[in-house]
Amino acid sequence: MSFIWPEMLGLLLLIPLFILLYSRMQQRRRRIAAAYSRFGFAQEAKGRHLGARRHLPPALFFIGLAILFFALARPQTVVSLPKVEGTVILAFDVSGSMAADDLKPTRMEAAKAAVRDFVQRQPLTVQIGVVAFSDSGFSVQVPTNDQAAILAAIDRLSPTRGTSLANGILISLNTIAAVEAGQPPTHFYSNLTPTPVSEAAPTPTPMPKGTHTSAVIVLVTDGENTVSPDPLSAAQTAADRGVRIDTIGIGSATGTTLHVNGFTVHTQLDEAMLQQISQLTAGTYYKAENEQDLHTIYDNLNSQLVIKPEKTEVTSILAGASLLVLLIGGAFSLRWFSRLP
Repeated sequence: MSFIWPEMLGLLLLIPLFILLYSRMQQRRRRIAAAYSRFGFAQEAKGRHLGARRHLPPALFFIGLAILFFALARPQTVVSLPKVEGTVILAFDVSGSMAADDLKPTRMEAAKAAVRDFVQRQPLTVQIGVVAFSDSGFSVQVPTNDQAAILAAIDRLSPTRGTSLANGILISLNTIAAVEAGQPPTHFYSNLTPTPVSEAAPTPTPMPKGTHTSAVIVLVTDGENTVSPDPLSAAQTAADRGVRIDTIGIGSATGTTLHVNGFTVHTQLDEAMLQQISQLTAGTYYKAENEQDLHTIYDNLNSQLVIKPEKTEVTSILAGASLLVLLIGGAFSLRWFSRLP
């Protein structure tokens, strides 16, 4: 336990002085009572039949005063409190097929509308980052609780080229690691052609799946992987770090021929791959075939309730306990002696 104002603990030295003063007052009262009895006056009746109980109200008063003085020093202690917090990385597929209009107005706009609603319902203790990936991956918004910045980053997303699920996962992991290490993440969004992420990544110390409860990746995609590296290898890296990946598949597993920007594109949702990624990392796979599905899915993406030790000031608790003890002592004194101690 530590104190913000430790100097106030010096007030506790007053308690022994108050006790000594009370003891002398009792001795003086006994002497006066004995002197009156020699002259034939009756001894003070109140308090005599109570015995040692007559000292209870003053004792409670001194205890309450000691707690109050202790509280004035503003003590702090480490308390483990449950709270919703952590980092959510929204990894968006921005491949060309996301411009398809089988979800209105387009797959991309429907996904953005659903995620905006998700972001606005998150508490400020949840940091949200945005990662865009097509044939490579790059950060659009570093994790923050500034919802205006997050929504602005989502608005900047637009369809581009092919699909590399692995790059989306690896950039998300790098973003989480950089934030937790207190370093600014690299690969920010720009108009320049993003540099593909290397398959080589530092080998982390393996952890049980899903144990990194402070961070989760939400991978949103509508197509099958078309660019190296291997998505399952990237998912294994996430699993080794204990990071959960929830995957959201947009579109049909049977495949659809789409006309995008004058080109004919056949896109097919690789559900088996997304299911393997989520299963490998102790995450959940969701399938979205329409706009309502997307909103329902984001309703089910709950942040983790974690128990986190934090140094917390307990002044108010001690002040409340002091007031309670003083009130109890006052009640006893009024009941037995018709006065306050």
